[in-house]
Amino acid sequence: MLGLSLLCLVPSDKVSLIRRISNIAVLVPFILSVWIYAAYDHAAGGFQFVQNIPWVVPLGISYHLGVDGINSLLLVLLGATSFAAVLVSASIKERIKEYYILLLITIIGTYGAFLSLDIFFFYFFHEVAAVPVFLMIAIWGSQRREFAAMKLTLYLVAGATIALIGLLALYHATGIYTFDFVQTQQYLATWPLPIKTQNWIFPLIVVGFGITLTLWPFYTWAPLGYAEAPTAISMLHSGVLKKMGAYAIIRFAIQLMPQAAHAWMPIIAGLAIVNIIYCGLVALTQRDLKYILGYSSCSHMGYILLGLACFNTIGLNGVVYLMFAHGIMSALAFALTGFVVDQTKTRNLDELGGLLKCMPFIGTCFMMAALASAGVPGFANFVAEILVLLGSWDQYRGLSVLAIFGLVITAIYLLKAIRLGFQGPLDPKFARLADAQTLSAKFPYMMLLALLILVGCLPSIILTHIGSSTKTIIESVR
Repeated sequence: MLGLSLLCLVPSDKVSLIRRISNIAVLVPFILSVWIYAAYDHAAGGFQFVQNIPWVVPLGISYHLGVDGINSLLLVLLGATSFAAVLVSASIKERIKEYYILLLITIIGTYGAFLSLDIFFFYFFHEVAAVPVFLMIAIWGSQRREFAAMKLTLYLVAGATIALIGLLALYHATGIYTFDFVQTQQYLATWPLPIKTQNWIFPLIVVGFGITLTLWPFYTWAPLGYAEAPTAISMLHSGVLKKMGAYAIIRFAIQLMPQAAHAWMPIIAGLAIVNIIYCGLVALTQRDLKYILGYSSCSHMGYILLGLACFNTIGLNGVVYLMFAHGIMSALAFALTGFVVDQTKTRNLDELGGLLKCMPFIGTCFMMAALASAGVPGFANFVAEILVLLGSWDQYRGLSVLAIFGLVITAIYLLKAIRLGFQGPLDPKFARLADAQTLSAKFPYMMLLALLILVGCLPSIILTHIGSSTKTIIESVR
């Protein structure tokens, strides 16, 4: 917010200063998020670094922030992705000041949502993050940007409204009239809501935030929105913002209404497989590189939903791990695609080909991102997807087999994209295209790729950290 305030004071023609302030404004929180992650005492568990300031006492609203093993990991995801997103935004040439202001507002809202332990402030920051996305797609997007922005906004507003109804119903049903998540959780652990009440509030929250998570059949806004959005928004929305949906389902649906979760989650597990298989098959038919990534992102959210339905520690570990791994991988893939589109002026695979010859660095990074998405060992996605599949095996054995088939589909459409876009003969009109050559140009891609490999080869970095938090949640909902 300090960086945002400074941007408002800088004249619009001071482009280099605007970019420098924006870079620092996201770098400092990234460093702090890594420090918080390292300083968090996972052995003690629980919420730490807590700040609680009463705000509207009669309504039970307080500025209550804190982290446990789960959201401290999501802070690192947001820090890395937002820093990379701001760095790749150097390609923006029009209305630069307004662009960075809206981008920083989105990042501020996402930080606030992940940190909030007050349901009111979670929802408030959730909306703060969502509103600028409409403007950024409509102003800096591609050819169908206005339609994409409107469709994305209508879907997300509908989801947010449904979720708000569920959250307000939960607020009134408890009878303690507080939005404080910790107090609400402690109260419901002793005096749970009647099962009939849980059974109608639970689907409101799951469907409302599930639209953000691209739950089938409410996913159609996402591929179009990601395809037409500027690169930074594609990175942030696919990589981080949709993970807010999964995070909200864990916190407000599963933790607060566990009996309803046991009743509804088999249905969610079935929808998860539809996400995986159907969206994967649609991705297989696409010739637009961004649409392939968009449908792929929707497909992989099915693994998160499947893991949420398991009600065991292995599955929930896999969910949190996959939220991080997919977020980094998705941000990397959209960043690389944005670079290709900026250079070639096309996303159509039929018009590309042979780009490895003129863009060896970008092409190699894209191939590694594709391998990560396909679940190849050595990358973070492999560990996360294995955990989800192991967690779901006992309860949903048939669905787990179908989920494995989804990984095969992923490998097919990504290998097709590599073959058509980066291998084969190079079109002469692309012979003079420039690769990312300087260290500063390569850094955002190298950073994201290094994170994928680091946590893929050393999964204990994440599993040890989140273990106490996921174990506590599972023990409370069984």
